[in-house]
Amino acid sequence: MADLSLLQDSQEDTDGLLDFVSQDEMLTPLGRLDKYISSENIFNRQMVARSLLDTLRAVSEDERDCVSVLEQIDRLADDPEPTVRAELMEQIPHIAIFCQEHRPSIPFAFSKYLLPIVVRYLSDQNNLVRKTSQAALLVLLEQELMERGDVESLVCPVLVDLTAPDSSDDVKTEAMAIICKMAPMVGKDVTERLFLPRFCEMCCDCRMFHVRKVCAANFGDMCSVVGGEATEELLLPRFFQLCSDNVWGVRKACAECFMSVSSASSPEVRRTRLSSLFISLISDPSRWVRQAAFQSLGPFISTFAGPCSSSGQFFRDEEQSGSQTHSTDAETVCPPQEQDESLTADDSQKCLPSSSSSSEEEEEEEEEIPEQELFNSFHFWRTPIPRLDPELELEEDRRPPAPPLDRKHLQELIENLEPHIDDPDVKAQVDVLTAALRATALDSGLEDAFLEPQAARSNPFSSQQPSEHLSADIQRRVTRDDDDSDGSDCCLNPEDERKSKQQDVVPQALLEQYLSMTDPSRAQTVDMEIARHCAFSLPGVALTLGRQNWHCLRDTYETLASDMQWKVRRTLAFSIHELAMILGDQLTAAHLVPIFNSFLKDLDEVRIGVLKHLYDFLKLLHQDTRRKYLYQLQEFLVTDNSRNWRFRSELAEQLVLLLELYSAQDVHDYLRPLALCLCSDRVSSVRWTSYRLVSEIIRKLSSCSSLLVSFLGELVEKFCHSQKWSGRQAFAFVCQLSIEEECLSLDQFSEHLLPPLLQLASDPVPNVRVLLAKTLRQTLLEREYFVSSVNGQQEALEHTLVSLQTDVDKDVKYFASVHPSSTRLNEDAMSTTSSTY
Repeated sequence: MADLSLLQDSQEDTDGLLDFVSQDEMLTPLGRLDKYISSENIFNRQMVARSLLDTLRAVSEDERDCVSVLEQIDRLADDPEPTVRAELMEQIPHIAIFCQEHRPSIPFAFSKYLLPIVVRYLSDQNNLVRKTSQAALLVLLEQELMERGDVESLVCPVLVDLTAPDSSDDVKTEAMAIICKMAPMVGKDVTERLFLPRFCEMCCDCRMFHVRKVCAANFGDMCSVVGGEATEELLLPRFFQLCSDNVWGVRKACAECFMSVSSASSPEVRRTRLSSLFISLISDPSRWVRQAAFQSLGPFISTFAGPCSSSGQFFRDEEQSGSQTHSTDAETVCPPQEQDESLTADDSQKCLPSSSSSSEEEEEEEEEIPEQELFNSFHFWRTPIPRLDPELELEEDRRPPAPPLDRKHLQELIENLEPHIDDPDVKAQVDVLTAALRATALDSGLEDAFLEPQAARSNPFSSQQPSEHLSADIQRRVTRDDDDSDGSDCCLNPEDERKSKQQDVVPQALLEQYLSMTDPSRAQTVDMEIARHCAFSLPGVALTLGRQNWHCLRDTYETLASDMQWKVRRTLAFSIHELAMILGDQLTAAHLVPIFNSFLKDLDEVRIGVLKHLYDFLKLLHQDTRRKYLYQLQEFLVTDNSRNWRFRSELAEQLVLLLELYSAQDVHDYLRPLALCLCSDRVSSVRWTSYRLVSEIIRKLSSCSSLLVSFLGELVEKFCHSQKWSGRQAFAFVCQLSIEEECLSLDQFSEHLLPPLLQLASDPVPNVRVLLAKTLRQTLLEREYFVSSVNGQQEALEHTLVSLQTDVDKDVKYFASVHPSSTRLNEDAMSTTSSTY
C-alpha cells in the first residue's frame, strides 16, 4: 500500500508539473520574464538572467518590447542575491554585442542601461560580482563596444577611487590589476592623465605587498604605453625601488618584466643603469628571483640590438668571389656608419669594452677542459701552472677607478652575504657578485666612457675614422672563424687574441652571466632547466651580438649541443636554421654543420626539430655541402618507435620543399626512392602526403624527358598494376593531381598515363572506380584538350565514361554521370567517397 500511495503522489506531481509547463508555454517572452523575475526562488531568477539574450532576440523586431527587456535588466541588477548579479554580469557582454548589431532599433541601449550596471558592479561588496564585472569590462573594451568618452568619464574615475588609501586591500589589488590591463586599451593620453599618478603611488604602497606585486608584474606594459620619456622620469625610480623590495615575490615579478622595461628605455639608460640593476637581481639571495632573472637574461640582452641587427639574416650571393664575400659579409652584419648617422666619436667609444676584460675572458675559456678530454692522462701528471699576465696587472694599475657607486653597492652586498657563506646558495651568490665586481673593475673604461665623455675623446679607439678600423677588425674575425683548424687560433699573438674577444654590443658583465648559464653549478643553485632557457634565447642573443661576435657564443653553443638533457638539444635543433640565417653561410658551414650532423643521429625528439626545418637549413648551405645530405635523407625513415608515423609524414612534406634545391638527376636518383617508399607506408595520412610528393617529382622531372618517361613507367608498374587496391587507387589520385597542378604537359599525360588509367574502369574494387570516375569527369573532361578531336584518346575516354555510367555501383554511376557543378550541391554524395582521399 505504501508503494501505491507513493505512486499516486508521484503521478499527481507529474500532472502538476505538466500543467505548469503547459501554462508556461502559453506565456509570451515578456510575460515569462515578468513572472520569474520576481520569483522568490533564486534559481528561477538565475534562469531569467541566463535567458535575457534569448528574450531580446525573440522581441528584437519591436522596439518597445526591447526597451521593456532592458528595463527589466536594470531591475534585476538590484537583486540582493550575489549569484544572480554575477549571472547577469556574465550575460552583459553578449547583450551588448546584440544591442550593437541592432543599434538602429535600440539606440543608446548600452550607454543608458548596461554601462551603469558594469560601473556599479566594479565596487560591489561581493568578490564574485566584482571579478565578473572586471572580466566583462575587459571584454567590452576589447570588442570596442564602449565609447572613449564613457570610459574616461565613467569607468576610469571609479577605478582610481577604488585604489584610494582607505579602500580594502583586496579591492585595491583588484582595481590596480584592472587598471594595468586597461592601460594598453585606453591609450597613452588617458593613462598618463588618470592612471599614471596613482600607479606610481601604488608602487610605494607600504601596507600591502600584493599591490606592489601587481604593479611590478604589469610594469612593462605600463612603460610601453606611456613611452620612454615618462618611463625614465617617473617609472624607473619606482622600478628601482621594487627591485629592492623586501618581498621576494615583488623582486621576482620585476625580473620577469625586465625586458619590457628595457625596451621602453633609452640605450644609454639601458646600458648604464638597468644593466647593474639586473646584475643585482641575478645575485639575489632568493633562488626564485635568481631563477626568474636568468630566464629573462637572454630577452634582456636582445634589447641591446641595434637597428641594423636584422641585416645579419641576409646571405651573400653564392656567385660572389671569396675575398669580396668576406668584406661584404663583415660590413653587412652591422656597418658602424649605418647604425646612427649622428654617431659621434664619444658614442662610438662607449660601445668598446676594455682589452684586458677580453684577455681575462679568453684565459678563462682556455683553461676549460673539453668534455672529450676530461680523462686525458696529460691533465693528471702535470703540475698546474698558474697563468700570470704582467701586462694585465700593469694595465689594471694604469686604469682609472670604476664609478664608486656601483662598486660600493656590490661590495656592500658581498659583505652582507659573507656571514652566511656556509650556505651553498649564498656562496654561489658571493661568487657571482665577486665576478661582477671584477668585471666592473676590468670594464671601467667602458663605464668611464659614459661618465667622463672628455676622457673618452682622448681614447685611441675613438679615432676620426672608426668605421675603417672596425670593418677591418670584423673582416679579420670572420676570416678567423671560417678556419676549421685549431692551429690558426694558436698562431695569433696576444694582441690579436684580445681584439678577437672584444664585443661592443652589450655590457661584458651581462654576457659573462649569460655564458655561465651552462655551468653545472647553476643547475644546482638556480634552476635545473637553466640550460634549456639558455638554449631557447641563444638565437636572440646571437642576433643581438651579430655574426662578428659569434666567437663569444661558440663555446656555449657547442656545450649546449652536447648537453645530457635531450630537451636542451631539442631546443637547439628547432632553432638551428634561425641561427644559420644570422651567422651566414661561412660560419654555418664551419660551426653549425657538425652540430647539425650530430642532431641527425640523435633521439627522435631531437631529430624532429631538425626535420621540421630541414629545408630552411639546407637552402642556406652551399650547393656542394647541401648535396652531401642526399645520402643521409634515408636515415629519417628509421625511427626509435615505428608507430611514430607523424615523423614520416613530416619527412614527406619536407621532401616536397627540397625538390627545388636539387637537380632533376639528383631527385631521380635519391628522392624518388624515398617517395616510393613513403607511398607504401602503413599509415594512410603518410601515403596521401607522399602522393602529392610524387606529383611534384613529376613536375621536377618534366624538364628531362628520359627521366620523366622512366619515372612514369615505374609508377604504372608499381601502382597501376599493383596487387593492392590502395595502390591502384593511388595511381588514379596521382593522375588527378598531375593534371590539376599542371605537373606535366597534356601530351605527355595522354601518351604515358592515360591508357593505363582507363584500364582501371574494370577494377573489381568500387573505391578505385569511384576515384577514376571523379578524375575523368571533374578533371580530364574540364580540359578542352581531352574533349577535342585532336586527342587520339578521345574515343577510349568516352567509352570508359559510358561504361562507368552503367556501373553496378551507385556511387560510381553518380560521379560518372553528374556534372561536377551539380556534385557540389549534393554534399551527401560527395561524402560517400571522402574516404578515398
